Amino acid sequence: QVQLVETGGGLVQAGGSLRLSCAASGRTFSNYNMGWFRQAPGKEREFVAGISWSSYTTSYADSVKGRFTISRDNAKNTVYLQMNSLKPEDTAVYYCNTRPPRDDYWGQGTQVTVSS
Repeated sequence: QVQLVETGGGLVQAGGSLRLSCAASGRTFSNYNMGWFRQAPGKEREFVAGISWSSYTTSYADSVKGRFTISRDNAKNTVYLQMNSLKPEDTAVYYCNTRPPRDDYWGQGTQVTVSS
């Protein structure tokens, strides 16, 4: 059974940093493009950042460009999201998934709360 487990969220002040991790189990994801997504209260889930299977290509939502960095370690079957200069509008539950995302791969996510 495939599982994606997100960790690393928490409460941080505006301007602070967090590093999220997404550990995959049940299969190897080294051949898959992966992404981070987030869902704020009352809003739809949105794309945040993506990375190709080789790490050669990355992409970001305009709202996080220059502040967030996605990376991966295929040997550890893990994807990371380094978040710097956090803003209150970054408050959301953050999820990882393949790109395009698969409905059966959504995990519980990790809550990120940024206070002003």
